[in-house]
Amino acid sequence: MRIFAFIPARYGSSRFPGKPLAPIAGKPMIRHVYERALSCPELSDVYVVTDDERISNCVEHFGGKVVLSGGTHLCGTDRISEAALKMELGDEDLVVNIQGDQPLFHPALISGLIAPFLEDDAILMTTLKCPIRDRKTVQNPNHVKVVTDAQGFALYFSRSPIPFLRDSGCDCLYYKHLGFYGFRMPFLTRFSRLPQGSLEAAEKLEQLRAQEHGFKIKVVETPYDSIEIDVPQDIEKMEKMLAQGQDPGGL
Repeated sequence: MRIFAFIPARYGSSRFPGKPLAPIAGKPMIRHVYERALSCPELSDVYVVTDDERISNCVEHFGGKVVLSGGTHLCGTDRISEAALKMELGDEDLVVNIQGDQPLFHPALISGLIAPFLEDDAILMTTLKCPIRDRKTVQNPNHVKVVTDAQGFALYFSRSPIPFLRDSGCDCLYYKHLGFYGFRMPFLTRFSRLPQGSLEAAEKLEQLRAQEHGFKIKVVETPYDSIEIDVPQDIEKMEKMLAQGQDPGGL
């Protein structure tokens, strides 16, 4: 079994055009993500997948590996599915989708993401969650929330606060969904061929496609959060943290 990491990266973003190339502490964000992925010991190899020559040139310039894809994909997972098929990955291989806007993630996140595949051959897809302690995060639609069943499989993902607390005195822990995904190669191919459902279209959350078509997603809890870069102001906050010697990823 080999484990390949793919980092989908696109130049066009309504909130932050050119985000993968935005500099953070002197290096483009995509390089931070790529180098962080290289520090994960379980990974056989790491690739950036993009349809943009500017991003491709940047990755090649710092010595990274890149796969060019088409430009009409609905989501990052569709993009990496094309790349994995181009590379002729085998049915026994695992594919990890690492978001290109989380430059300082903890390598232990990848260990947690792939663990269920090693324990249960029936697992097709995995993702991550971490506890939310800040009420502002619960209300922020940029931070996706997730609820799971007693066996750790996802019930639903939403940009809205879930679950809804009808009684003010109810004590419920919210969980933030971290946008890392693991796939068995055959299911990755199948996922990319499924039609987009109404929930995926409404929430703009690609993982809902699997749920709408009846597939289970194993959600692994981790104590490590992963800070996302959504708008330019987020870079200023991250650079300030780095200047103070605070690495959110623990390195």
